[in-house]
Amino acid sequence: MTTEPTTRALATPLAAPLSVPVTAPPTAPPRPLPSTPPGARSWLAQHTGDLMAGLQGLLDDGARLDGWGRELADRLLGGARLLVAGNGGSAAEAQHLTAELVGRFEGERTPLSAIALHAETSSLSAIVNDYGPEEMYARQVAAHGRPGDVLLALSTSGKSPNVLAAVRRARQLGIDTWALTGPGPNPLADACDDVIAVGAASTSAVQEVHLVAVHALCAAIDARVERRRRVRPARLHGATA
Repeated sequence: MTTEPTTRALATPLAAPLSVPVTAPPTAPPRPLPSTPPGARSWLAQHTGDLMAGLQGLLDDGARLDGWGRELADRLLGGARLLVAGNGGSAAEAQHLTAELVGRFEGERTPLSAIALHAETSSLSAIVNDYGPEEMYARQVAAHGRPGDVLLALSTSGKSPNVLAAVRRARQLGIDTWALTGPGPNPLADACDDVIAVGAASTSAVQEVHLVAVHALCAAIDARVERRRRVRPARLHGATA
């Protein structure tokens, strides 16, 4: 019996693993931290000076506000209407003013007709959809305004295209145009019949002074309404004496 020789495979020794150097990714330079905004105390310290400058200018315009108040009271009591337009914070100021007139400011008086043009949201969105944002106030001026009415336009920059378009439409329709703006000169101040331009550097300060102007205008209107209320009975009494 022949036995075949058994062939044994020699195991090939495994090669030692290669040592691959690991290169770390380049380290990016640290990103500079954003400048830290001032806290409340620092902001107030800086803001107060700007606000006071704006208020001082408004005080100098006190006679103009009294004139606006007398004119508005006479017109509104005679059946005219105040239209008010603005964007963003100025829209809030516009609605604040109309609320004071339709409701009341500090004392009781007859309600006065005033419309904030941004507040009718269905009409506003329809106009923007069909005619574009520049027409959003101008078309409402054409709908609601009549000769003898007043359009009060508010803009901190004095450059808002939709507010400027409303002023142009109002002038075409014989509606008087007044403006509350930031520092002049600016396009809105130039476009309107009369203007109070607040000389404050920051938008926030201009908006705050505009609110004070709104309240001062309400005070002037109320004073005129009360004076007319008192004078009328006196005239009636004189006529029947």
